[in-house]
Amino acid sequence: MAQDIIPIELGLPQGDLVTLWAPRWREDGEEWEAFLGDEDDLYAFRDSAHLAAYVRTATEHDLVDHPAWDTVPALNVPELIPDDDHCFDLVGVPEMVAGEPDSWTLSELAEIVNIVRSLADVCELDDVHEVLDGCQAFSLLDQGQLPFSGRDGTRLWNDLSKTVSEKWDVVLDSVDELITVPEVDSATLDQTTEELAAFHEESAESEAGVDSDEREDLDAVYGGSATTGEATDTDETADSEDGTDDADEPAGFWTEVGIDPIKIVTSDREHFTLRCYLDDDPIFLGSNGRIETFPSERALARALAEPGDLALTDLAEVSTWDEVLTSATAGELEVDVDPENTYVLTGLADDIGSGLEAIDPSQLELAVELLTDAADWAGDDSVHEALAGSERLGWLVSFVVSPDPDRLAPSAPFDAEQKTWRTLVENFETRLHAN
Repeated sequence: MAQDIIPIELGLPQGDLVTLWAPRWREDGEEWEAFLGDEDDLYAFRDSAHLAAYVRTATEHDLVDHPAWDTVPALNVPELIPDDDHCFDLVGVPEMVAGEPDSWTLSELAEIVNIVRSLADVCELDDVHEVLDGCQAFSLLDQGQLPFSGRDGTRLWNDLSKTVSEKWDVVLDSVDELITVPEVDSATLDQTTEELAAFHEESAESEAGVDSDEREDLDAVYGGSATTGEATDTDETADSEDGTDDADEPAGFWTEVGIDPIKIVTSDREHFTLRCYLDDDPIFLGSNGRIETFPSERALARALAEPGDLALTDLAEVSTWDEVLTSATAGELEVDVDPENTYVLTGLADDIGSGLEAIDPSQLELAVELLTDAADWAGDDSVHEALAGSERLGWLVSFVVSPDPDRLAPSAPFDAEQKTWRTLVENFETRLHAN
């Protein structure tokens, strides 16, 4: 990334949007700070592909005169993806101040308030300054837990919570009204969207440590690959390559409780949620067929620390669920997705349309697993029906993930298979409730 221009994500009422921020710099004896925008408009985008498409073609905006701008249009899409330290969940602030002022919460709040102050300074948001300056606690967040300790600290925290409860909507509305989503060149967007999808696919493969060209034949189209912990007792432990028994290795928290964090990559965002298997039946974090998802591992951990309705989802049926909530409430829960539980749905429909050689068997097998699990959990037979061996899509999927040289290959064109797959994915995405 350009040294002095940083991609950031803002969690706003209209959704999670990405933009660019230039922290304070000095030029010609003056101090400056800026965001990507034009006069009273703050430009923001649904993902880094749209952001990249804009910066590669736009010539008029507030950052064009920044001394480091010339390097930005040449950046690839992954370099424009905000890292975790630059994702600011403004919508989540009321939930954060409802809890205790632990060090993690105070640090997170301090980062959010600092970026809000910057937005207020640059965009002249007097209403936002009035809210932040009207409560002393906002200016003390950078000092950590010390100002919020003891009787006086409790008073400060209560004042902060009250201010957020009564006035944070003013902050959200003021920032939300700044947002403009400019049009981008369609041809450039096609290119950057492909770059983003390729990055997600490569990341998933890299995390899994799997070379799809050397992958062994898959066991079955509908087989599960998730770690199931105590939810199943049928798994066998294999010896590791160095001759040691994996069973001697200490089990991680998620393995012990038999619940898995999972990552789902769709065309518009990354989703993090939980799933387990109980008597081989999949159970997701959610209820009534709706899966609760969060934009990052950190956001998921934070939500579990203040679970609210999450405590009553279908996962409450699992005997170890209370252990998850207890760990999260204590601030000890670390959400870390295993590569085998990373599901990339982007690009598969296009690959199916392009033909058998374009399809990654690993990606397809995992996607089928996810769609099938979600359908089984929701009591929906449509996925199994579409993937039956007698159906065109089912035949194609079976041929790709369970290759057999003696079988007759499906023949092009694959328009019908592509259409059916898109429908399955679209139906699945309607189950995702993004928080």
